[in-house]
Amino acid sequence: MEQALLAAGWFWGVEEIFRTTNGIRDTKVGYSGGHKINPTYEEVCTGNTDHAEVVKIEYDESIITYDQILNIFFENHDPTQLNRQGVDIGTQYRSSIFYNNENQKLESEQKLNSLQGDYNNNIVTEIKKATEFYLAEEYHQQYVAKGGICHF
Repeated sequence: MEQALLAAGWFWGVEEIFRTTNGIRDTKVGYSGGHKINPTYEEVCTGNTDHAEVVKIEYDESIITYDQILNIFFENHDPTQLNRQGVDIGTQYRSSIFYNNENQKLESEQKLNSLQGDYNNNIVTEIKKATEFYLAEEYHQQYVAKGGICHF
């Protein structure tokens, strides 16, 4: 199994999109990219931890490729919005790809560059080396599947 770590706004909707995709074996929502150890949702929402709301994706590369995951990522959020997605504003909602190895870094950079002209504005998605992933609270996990309302 391979892993991807992506931030595309509100993690509930992003997780649901990937959770229901063929080849995805597991999803977890959490926080990454910041400086606070084991942050809570409330702390991340203050914007003071520098964490993004992320989805950790475990996938079967014989069924779905990293490139296909990146396609889903870019198709399901606006990568030109800096530190926001729609009405959700804050650094925790930024568009980020956290790569796990040099191949993922290269594929991410190539994908971003290939899509740059497809939008009216420049893509602001950051591409960074993956840092510690902190699991979000249990009530956030598979929130939409549990009956939570999420408009995406």
